[in-house]
Amino acid sequence: MKILVRNLARSSTEEDLKALFTPFGTVQYCKLVMDEVSGASKGFAFVEMPKGGEAKLAIKRLNNTEFDGVHIRVKRAENKPATPPAASPAPEPSE
Repeated sequence: MKILVRNLARSSTEEDLKALFTPFGTVQYCKLVMDEVSGASKGFAFVEMPKGGEAKLAIKRLNNTEFDGVHIRVKRAENKPATPPAASPAPEPSE
């Protein structure tokens, strides 16, 4: 199950997140989302836990808890809907 972790301290690392979630079960991966320009954390991350029961327990126990000095929000990540292809611009009317 893919989990969204929001409101992270900018100093939090992927290793910190893995250590936070590991007591609840297997962590397949952690991905801290970084700003492409500055390289700084955007303050949210995704954690993948393959066993649904472990992931649900982690969400329940970690949501609204303090981590690295801030209260984090933890919930199941929603699948991003497929983006339809961009419509081509309407042709300009000819005179």
